[in-house]
Amino acid sequence: MKTIYDIQQFLKNFGTFIYIGDRVADLELMQAELKELYNSQLIETKEYQSAILLLRQEIRMEQEKKAKEKR
Repeated sequence: MKTIYDIQQFLKNFGTFIYIGDRVADLELMQAELKELYNSQLIETKEYQSAILLLRQEIRMEQEKKAKEKR
């Protein structure tokens, strides 16, 4: 998985559609869903790790962007 879109499509395979409207909240919910799938042994370690890394990077970028907007 290389993009957030890839993660969304991957989650759709498990019947998970995520859209709250807040980008950071969406990303955090995707992270929680992936963790649940991994703990249930439904996805491989490599898939989980790459998706979580990508989500964490995106969350950090979104938080930095919001912090800059507040200045």
